[in-house]
Amino acid sequence: MAPVPLTPLARADALRLADTALAAVRQRFPHKLDHLILHEDDRPAPAHIHPLFDGSYDWHSSVHMHWSLLRLLCRQPDLPQSAQIVEHFDARFTPALVAVERDYAAQPQRGSFERPYGWAWLLALQAELDEHDARLPRRSAWADALRPFSDEVAARLAAFLGRSHYPVRAGMHANSAFAMLLARRHRDEALNRAIDRAARQWFGNDRAYPAHYEPGGADFLSPGLCEALLMREVLGEAFVPWWTAFEPKGEALANWLQPARVSDRVDPQLVHLDGLNLSRAWCLQSLAEAVPAALAPRFVAAAQAHRAAAWPHIGGGDFAATHWLVSFALLSLGD
Repeated sequence: MAPVPLTPLARADALRLADTALAAVRQRFPHKLDHLILHEDDRPAPAHIHPLFDGSYDWHSSVHMHWSLLRLLCRQPDLPQSAQIVEHFDARFTPALVAVERDYAAQPQRGSFERPYGWAWLLALQAELDEHDARLPRRSAWADALRPFSDEVAARLAAFLGRSHYPVRAGMHANSAFAMLLARRHRDEALNRAIDRAARQWFGNDRAYPAHYEPGGADFLSPGLCEALLMREVLGEAFVPWWTAFEPKGEALANWLQPARVSDRVDPQLVHLDGLNLSRAWCLQSLAEAVPAALAPRFVAAAQAHRAAAWPHIGGGDFAATHWLVSFALLSLGD
């Protein structure tokens, strides 16, 4: 399949997104701690157990907002915030801090910590760190520091997919297809084989997807579009016949092309729908290169409409949105 062209990122938007992402990873509270208490005295502060990914409301958001900072440097390496970003990564991405994160995640009782969403973003972050960039020589040191943790997570995710009989089709963190899409960015052959096997087993026979059931009231992902994008990557040239069987019909398809309405951007669940608009834009734009030619212009136009609906609300609002939406905004621009 031909690569999807990058959507330009305006200079003013890049500055705004960088400021928002930096502020998020530096803000420690409020914090939604995902912590299984093992005994009466097991009540640590977030920074004690997650010194690398402390900040940004919760662990997984911290992970993908660090990914966002790297993506912004990739798109516009001369950002005025570049020195601050490098200083932040130098302080956080060290073997000592990574070791603390690894020790926490390695405890058997916490084997499902941040699975699969946080795991997938960690693997996407590692993939981003592994991209060579002569303009950012410190990148390789950060990548080397994180790699022992990401290698462990890749092995755990491959094993989890191998023993899972069913996918999760929800529109939130547990969604299987979205996690698999992100994790495929990580260059791990065993993991990618496990992802491809699971995708074919779980989604290969899907027919007439009921898109009229979407979205859920707190969705930030379209289960159907994420599934379709994953199958496009897995199937390659065999995607077209799969899509012909899978494609929603009539009003069901039209439902995907209409941006979701957001009624409250302070409510941390309802504001998820801004993220849905951005992740739909990413999927629709990416799929436009693979769906039948008659459908492609509708997907492109819908991607633009979804992005436009959410873009004004990415930064400058409540922390319920600003701690995570930058990442989905960058996804919506393509790779």
